[in-house]
This record gives sequence, structure tokens and C-alpha cells, in this order.
Amino acid sequence: MGPFGTRPATAGVLAAFEHVDAASDAIRALKARGHKDMTVYSAAPNHEIEEALAHRVSPVRLFTLIGGLTGCAAGFGMTLWMSYDWPLVVGGKPIGSIPPYVVIAFELTILMGALVTVSAVAVFSVLLGRRGAAFDPRFSDDQIGIFVPAAADQRDRVEQLLRTAGAVEVRHAA
Repeated sequence: MGPFGTRPATAGVLAAFEHVDAASDAIRALKARGHKDMTVYSAAPNHEIEEALAHRVSPVRLFTLIGGLTGCAAGFGMTLWMSYDWPLVVGGKPIGSIPPYVVIAFELTILMGALVTVSAVAVFSVLLGRRGAAFDPRFSDDQIGIFVPAAADQRDRVEQLLRTAGAVEVRHAA
């Protein structure tokens, strides 16, 4: 760990691509050569790059579902419990009538789902974050970047592979 708890910069190769197909070809070639751990930067989501990366599905979706179901159950449980704890018969309606409580259950579903989602994103970004990977501001505008962590003896092979795939610029990062 570096100063203030940050990770030191990771050594590797950083490449810039202008075309999506060249970047996705480079990703496939890198994966075929055994480089599974890479970081890809793009200004907008692209299905070709996502398909080439073949990432697993994020576990945050499961946490959102669990939070939403918990909120819904808590909304109905809380309102029914309060109704039976303080029974008031109004207009001949049953004490535990479900339809009036749907609004509260819906609101708690949204609230708990959102809170758990934000918490899960924060936890996973801290646990699985890619700090220390090289970055160039052009990747936020019009180019696609691929950073491949590589040891000093592998950098030249990775650089050659990226140039062959169509990289506009390739440089060694820290």
C-alpha cells in the first residue's frame, strides 16, 4: 500500500484504440494468450467489447432483489402487525386488510432495494476496485483503452500483440 492507503501503480502495457472492432479483436487475442486480468476503458458501453470480455454477471443484482423483497415483506409485516396490535374497526372493514398497505410495502420495496444496491456497489468497488491501473483522459472521449498488467519480461510480447490488433498508441505504464 502507498501513502494514504492507496495502492501503488500497477506495471503493465496501456494501448489506445480508435475502432471498436480492433479493440475487441485485441481483447480476444489477449484472452487466447492467457491474459485474463485486463482493464478496458470506453466512453460508452459497447456490446462487442462486453461480449469479448465475457465478464460474469454482477452480484449486485442479487443484493438488489434481496433488498427489495425484504422491504416488501417488512412493509406488509409492519403494517399488519400495527393493525393487529391496535385494532380499530373502520366502516366494517377487516382489521388486516391488505389493499391499503400495498402503498407502504411498495415504498419500502423501493427504499430498501435502493439502499442495499448503493451499499453493495460501494462494498464491491472497494473490494474489487482496480486502483493503480493506468488511464488516459482520451478514453473518456473518443478512444478505447486496454490496460494489461504484465511483468517486465512479458511487456514486449503484449505490446506487439496490441500493435498487431490495431492499436493507435501503445506505451509501458509504471
